[in-house]
Amino acid sequence: MEVKIDASWKEVLSPLFDKAYFKQIVGHLKAEKELKRTIYPKGSLIFNAFNQTPFDQLKVVILGQDPYHNPDQAMGLSFSVPKGVKPPPSLKNIYKELNKDIGMPIPVSGDLTGWANQGVLLLNAALTVRADEPGSHAKIGWIQFTDDVIKMLSKDKSRLVFLLWGNFAVQKQILIDASKHKILKAPHPSPLSAHNGFFGCKHFSATNEYLVQHNKNPINWTP
Repeated sequence: MEVKIDASWKEVLSPLFDKAYFKQIVGHLKAEKELKRTIYPKGSLIFNAFNQTPFDQLKVVILGQDPYHNPDQAMGLSFSVPKGVKPPPSLKNIYKELNKDIGMPIPVSGDLTGWANQGVLLLNAALTVRADEPGSHAKIGWIQFTDDVIKMLSKDKSRLVFLLWGNFAVQKQILIDASKHKILKAPHPSPLSAHNGFFGCKHFSATNEYLVQHNKNPINWTP
């Protein structure tokens, strides 16, 4: 498996790469490849969240559940799609909330690499998925891996902002020390739930207020 990870993360993540669950992940992905199954994202982008956001620059974590399972969408960053790909419904709603919250014009591009480069870790709980089968890799070991990443960030960092959208993400709050970090919770931005409280949550302005209070540069939310 070709892996691209920023050097600042390699030391941090190396103990997790030695865990039994990670060996299980690698074995599962190799078996899928031998069966010629299509896996998203491509190998070089599986750890893209850790490649685009250096560990020492990390300020915000936005937790997603699963990579996109349709062609040309998944790029290893939660909610993000490559330039030239139409923003999916949840991302459109994120943009609508940004517009209401801070007045940001609604972008054409769905590529959130610009957020990642400013210290926003766009982390999916599972880092791979089989084509057209949402949740298909949720039980191969990724959840244990990303849970351990969240626990490690909670322990080793201070004054991060965690944006938890939807029931799945909100359940992860037990992994985070709320006395050290800011936890912002809302319903998922999916069209099925965005009207239940995601719209109007003002998480983007609240994130920047917290960062500024703690002498950190705010995020420019324009992708």
